[in-house]
Amino acid sequence: MGYVPFNQTGSELLFNVIADCYEQQSVIVTFNLEFGQWTSIFGDTKLTSALVDRLVHHAHILSFTSDSF
Repeated sequence: MGYVPFNQTGSELLFNVIADCYEQQSVIVTFNLEFGQWTSIFGDTKLTSALVDRLVHHAHILSFTSDSF
């Protein structure tokens, strides 16, 4: 994710999927932006904060900063 912005409905639907999975099952997400830039994709600051909150709670975050091949 991170290449094309979501519209409001798409952002809300993704949030619902993540919220339903929260503390129930594993989720893997790949993104080409840092957390601070996610608002540019999801559009809503509160929704983005809640989404990040649910994703990073109990998370193992792997960050790759090398060049892409």
